[in-house]
This record gives sequence, structure tokens and C-alpha cells, in this order.
Amino acid sequence: MENLMFCYQCEQTFGGKGCTKSGVCGKIPEIANLQDLLIYQLKGISCYAKPLIEAGKNIDKDIVKFVENCLFTTLTNVNFDAEAHVRLLKESQRIKEAVREQAPEGEYAQAAAYTLSETKEDMLKDSIMAGIMYDQNLDEDIRSLRSTVLYGLKGISAYGHQARFIGYQNDEVDHMYFLGLEATTNDKLTLEDMIRMTMRIGETSVQVMKLLDEANTTRFQNPSPHKVNVNRKKGPFIIVSGHDLHDLEMLLEQTKGKGINIYTHGEMLPSHGYPELKKYKHLVGNFGSAWQNQQKEFDGIPGCILMTTNCLMKPRDTYKDRIFTTSVVGWDGVTHIGAKEDGSKDFHEVIEKALELGGFQDEEDKQEILVGFGHHETLSHAEDIVKAVKDGAIRHFFLIGGCDGARPGRSYYTDFAQLVPKDCVILTLACGKYRFNKLDFGTVAGLPRLLDVGQCNDAYSAIRIATALADVFETDVNSLPLTIVLSWYEQKAVADLLALLSLGIKGMYLGPSLPAFLSPDVFQYLVDTFNIKPISTPEDDLKAALKQAVL
Repeated sequence: MENLMFCYQCEQTFGGKGCTKSGVCGKIPEIANLQDLLIYQLKGISCYAKPLIEAGKNIDKDIVKFVENCLFTTLTNVNFDAEAHVRLLKESQRIKEAVREQAPEGEYAQAAAYTLSETKEDMLKDSIMAGIMYDQNLDEDIRSLRSTVLYGLKGISAYGHQARFIGYQNDEVDHMYFLGLEATTNDKLTLEDMIRMTMRIGETSVQVMKLLDEANTTRFQNPSPHKVNVNRKKGPFIIVSGHDLHDLEMLLEQTKGKGINIYTHGEMLPSHGYPELKKYKHLVGNFGSAWQNQQKEFDGIPGCILMTTNCLMKPRDTYKDRIFTTSVVGWDGVTHIGAKEDGSKDFHEVIEKALELGGFQDEEDKQEILVGFGHHETLSHAEDIVKAVKDGAIRHFFLIGGCDGARPGRSYYTDFAQLVPKDCVILTLACGKYRFNKLDFGTVAGLPRLLDVGQCNDAYSAIRIATALADVFETDVNSLPLTIVLSWYEQKAVADLLALLSLGIKGMYLGPSLPAFLSPDVFQYLVDTFNIKPISTPEDDLKAALKQAVL
């Protein structure tokens, strides 16, 4: 079999068209093709699950959890371990056969009828038929929308996984995994049907972000403003990267009194705003910057790294012995910390390694940045914000959010933020903020001009803030002096974008490049329906934005 692959699910896909020899993310053809086959298996399971859901039957939650885990496993920069994929594939066949026995007789898609081969070698041969481009006769717009639905579901699975880990789930979200996946196999669905399904994925994305917000704010309390040190302190340390607050909580609890400093990294930065995490005094700061700089920043450091969700890059040999993965994350040869039956985890290996390495021998002067402006905190200032807008002290709001990456062109977001006039407020979320969150933007109307709303899933917070302000001004979100400027990298950003579109939000700027999986006609539909604009230059886009809604 020719050692090829095809993947175009992330923004950095080769040539803006698709990775065919290896992934820009570090994914090799073997992993890419096993992931294609795993998704194919999930589609087969979903074909049998759909009629059961339509008959009012709930799918076993262990099966839901499995499908959610698999979707998350195949998200960009999550899992690069071939044997982990083989184990999931074998389990998928057992689950498919179990669901098949419950499903009514009828005609099902090829993915449902397929029986998994026994060996990895044969699985790789079979994976050809699971490839995105396998059906050469498929209408390109249908293919585009099927991919959009799949990538939206992958993003949703990341948020659903975090919520489920601390005991929160939603039946409608759970059902949508199966209904959405089945739709990507259903040749009877028209273009209009697939557009409707894409919007349903957006609605589900809003639901799952609301669920995760409830889970996090109930367990860890509502975020509040906290200053976070971004320079190193003396002593042993563990850096926690990813998104999962519960993993961070368990590690903080297990390192109490051991003389180990805990730093957040990447999208873990907003955890410093949660009172139930901030209470741990050895949560001392944030290390480094966005995920794509990790190889340079982790190079030979005298401490450990724990990767809790996505954003893993190929570990260099200089730190491969001190990086650990957990949850769905994996890399061949890297120690993985699994969960026990009750969901708890034992991080003693990470702790012992951190103590052995000894940590930093000196420390830098403290430098701090401000986090913690979720919807609860920001809306507690609603009266002041409204007055400032009415008095002309605040002219405009800019939400500059999304994922970061290494591809040239992302300096646009730094330049844009620096050009925003001083009578405007910048809201930011996700790791794209590392482009500018150490800059001093000062204050306006008594508020910081730069408000860190949180992680990528906290797009829900931004939605809450915008809709609440629209209610106060007795208008709709599209009539607010608000401009949304999005950078996208992987599939959670796709889920976020679909969430915003499902709410009817128009006029968003999208960059740094357009998704390769959007066909010209599908993109034109988004332009015509939602006035989506590809970014141009910061100067031109800012000028156009400031001409829009004035209350």
C-alpha cells in the first residue's frame, strides 16, 4: 500500500489544500489512516444508533462516552500513538456489533456493514475506503458539508468530554454525535438537508458550551479577576497544558505540601481565575506562551509537563523523559497516566520525576497579566459598561478570539489589537490571545481595555455577554457596536464558529486563511447568509468595523 494520507481538518494543512505525505501537525500516514478508519467505524455505529434514538431509546452512556472519546482522539494534535488507535478500533467493532443487534432490520450504509480486520496491517489496507476523497463521484458541496459536520462534532466532543469528566452530560448533545455522524453517510440527504444539519451542529455546540460552563462554574466557582505571574520561580515544578480543569485540580491536590510549583501553559491560563483552583498557593503562575511554541519552550527544562487535552507536538528527545500524557492524549513512547474506575488519577510518577529534576535554580522578577473576565464577572459591570457606551466613553467592542498557530499571517491579530483605538474594549478568548496578552492596553471607563474571557469553550461567555448587552440596549447582537475577529486552527474553532452562526451572528472576520474543507459554493453561502469576511489587512478591517453599528 502506498504510504499516503489525506487530511484537511486544520488551518495549517499543507498548501491550504490537504496534507498527503505527513501532517503539518506531526501526524504520519499510519496514524492518519487509522483515524480515518476509526471515524468510519463511528459512522457505522451511528447508522444503527439513529433508528434507536428516533424510537425514543437512549444509547448506553458507555457507548456515548466511547464515541465522544474517539472523536476527541482524532482531533488535531491530540493522539499520535498507533497502538492506542488499534485498541479503539477493536473496541469499536465490539460496540458496533452490540448496537447492530438492537437496531431494526433495514438497509444501512457501507460503514455499518463493514467488519473490522484482525491486524493493524489489514486495517491500514481497509482504511483507503474510509478516506475523505475515496468516493470520487461525491458532489463537492456535499463532501464539504459532511466534513464541516464531522469537524464540528470533533470540536463538540472536546467540550463534552471535559464536562462528562466532572459529571455533567446532556442527552441532546449525546444524541447529536450519532445523528450528525449518520448524516455524513446518508446519500439521501440533499444540500439543503446538510445545511440544516450543519446549523444543528452549531446549536449543539452552544448547548455543550453552556453545559461545560455550568460544570466548571459549579465545581470551581465563577471566574473572577486575578493577576497571574508569567515568570519562573525557584524550585521543582510541573507545567500543566491543555484544557481540563479537573486534571489540574487533581494534580494540585496531590502536590500539596510537596514543595512543587505548578504552572499552567497554553489554554490552561484561564484556570487562574477560578476561586476553587486559585486557592492552591502552589499554583504559582503561567509558563511560556501558546501551544505551538512548546518544543522550544520545553527544551531541556528541569521540570515535568502534563498534557491533559489537545495541543501536543512531537516531543523533542531533550524532554521526552519528562513529558506525560493523560486522558485521550498520546504519543508513542511517552508515559501515559490513565484513569481508574472511579475517574481518579494517580500522578505520583509525574511528582517523583519533578522532584528528581530539581526545578529552576533561580527566579525572575514577577511579571503579571490579568485573567478572569467570564460572563459573570464582566456582566457585574454591565451598568458601568452601558453608561460608558451611552456617554461615548466606550465606542466599540472587539472580540479577538480563537486558536493560535505557527503559520505566517497570525501577526495580523497582534497588529489589529494594537491598532484598536483607546476608546474601545478588546475581549479575547482561547490561545490566540498569546499574540498580545502581555501588552499593556490600559483602561477605559474604569475597566481594563483587554478582558480575558477564558478558554475556547468560553465562547459561550462571550455569547452571554453580547446577548445581555443587546437586551439592555433593546436591540440584537448584530446591532451592537461589536466586531468579532476569529482566528481558527482546529476543530473546536469550527464548533465555535458554527455556534455563532447558529445564533444568527453576522459580519464576522475569519482568518488567517479559509478552511480547505469549505468548497467555493459552501463558502459563498456563508458569505451571502452571514456576511462572513476573510481577513484582509488590520488597517482596512478595523476601518470597516468602526463604521458599523453605533448605538
